Amino acid sequence: MTGVLAELADLVLPGACAGCGAERTRLRQGACAACVTELEGLRPAWSAPSPPPPGFPPCMAVGPYGGALRGALLAYKEKGRHRLARPLGALLAGAVAAVAPRDRPVLIVPVPSTRAARRERYGDHMTRLSTHAADRLRAAGWTARVEQPLRALPRPDSTSLDAAARSITAVNSLRIRPARIRNLRRGDAWRGTLVVADDIVTTGATLAAAVRRLEEAGMQVTGAAVLAATQLRRNRPGI
Repeated sequence: MTGVLAELADLVLPGACAGCGAERTRLRQGACAACVTELEGLRPAWSAPSPPPPGFPPCMAVGPYGGALRGALLAYKEKGRHRLARPLGALLAGAVAAVAPRDRPVLIVPVPSTRAARRERYGDHMTRLSTHAADRLRAAGWTARVEQPLRALPRPDSTSLDAAARSITAVNSLRIRPARIRNLRRGDAWRGTLVVADDIVTTGATLAAAVRRLEEAGMQVTGAAVLAATQLRRNRPGI
């Protein structure tokens, strides 16, 4: 997955550099030259929180949550720079490709946003990223699609909770959409590679909860792909 930001070449997005916030500098692909170089140099790696919550899947992260990647994610999610979805989705595709073999259909299931978050961000930000990731994978020879069999309920703040309570809260905030599951059972996606996608992994509670809900519905999750990890370390899958 080389040249993942080429789609936005010479496009000047409004505001400062998406990666570092620098102003009064020439922007290429929505970022200054230094941030573009930093983003292009990222290579996906296995990552897991320490300690990982029960049920946490093998997880591939594009990079650590810092620097230009953190800046671009915040610009996309919090500052309304939605055109960054395409290059960020291309980066996410690299993480999915590291989990999913090319010779099997790939089903990307994004972690859903709550209704309030969708209103605030003018749509589901992870569905946008996952759709661009699937487009990138198809162009590279994968059979890839995005489905959303999960829905998110309002979730209370969990910063003061211990790990066990945080996991319970995450599971309770997700629900299966039975009609979507029935549709998936009719196609080849059920027999392919299922990858859960999210933007950032911190404690791992959300990814573990998504895997639990999907497996309760009879779906087998191969792994997860995220853009950034707050605790990035190179691990073998399952460790």
